[in-house]
Amino acid sequence: MESVNKGTALITGASSGIGYHLTRLFAKDGYDLVLVARTAENLSRLSEELASEFSTRRITVVPKDLSIPNAAAEVYQETKKQGIDVNILVNDAGIGQRGFFWDIDFSKYQEIINLNILAVVQLTQLYLNDMRERNEGRILNLASIAAYQPTPMLAVYAASKAFILSLSDALINELKDTNITVTSLIPGPTDTDFFNKADMEHTVAASMADDAEKVAKEGYEALMKGEHHVVATAKVGAQAAISTVMPNELVSKMARKYMEEDKSK
Repeated sequence: MESVNKGTALITGASSGIGYHLTRLFAKDGYDLVLVARTAENLSRLSEELASEFSTRRITVVPKDLSIPNAAAEVYQETKKQGIDVNILVNDAGIGQRGFFWDIDFSKYQEIINLNILAVVQLTQLYLNDMRERNEGRILNLASIAAYQPTPMLAVYAASKAFILSLSDALINELKDTNITVTSLIPGPTDTDFFNKADMEHTVAASMADDAEKVAKEGYEALMKGEHHVVATAKVGAQAAISTVMPNELVSKMARKYMEEDKSK
């Protein structure tokens, strides 16, 4: 029997980490999918996996490096070309780089800002305009505990997540009289490939990472309920609460410890 069409979810960073597990949750619930990630091969493999395991009606893959300027607009144009209405937008893709601010090449900062901020802003504005015309839709933005914590040795990444949390909260207010919801998922360190790509695999943060599948499930459930914020664990919630009342100088000192090498191994 053909499944009921619940609508279409577009997920960036779909092929790995939290995005991968979110994609599987949408597929399990019968959503059509638009999967966005850098590598066509990974997306093809994921599409085959989902098609064989779930009764997903339509899976569209869009290989795109969202750190390239205007790539987000190209994703939007591709969905419009294919006549796809996106009901749920998941801005999951993101990168970081560990190191002292002055030691990181500026081109890396451009990549981080383009992907973590500019692509999110562009995708959100484009798809939100369509959602406003229909007066329905959901948006899930990946923030981080780092949004509450100025983080030495991960300064630009943490600042980018503070931007995403602030943007999401402002949109929540702007959309309060509509049927469109915005949810911020706020995980702590999570067991994904982020640590390897950010040169953080041997840090204290990596040693205390939460399970990516569990984090995705918490985000998915909050999104479906229309909740504004979801912290992945009670531990992360406590950190966020403490960080909002402590002076930033002390918060930064605490956050820096997570960036240090884990000497217990």
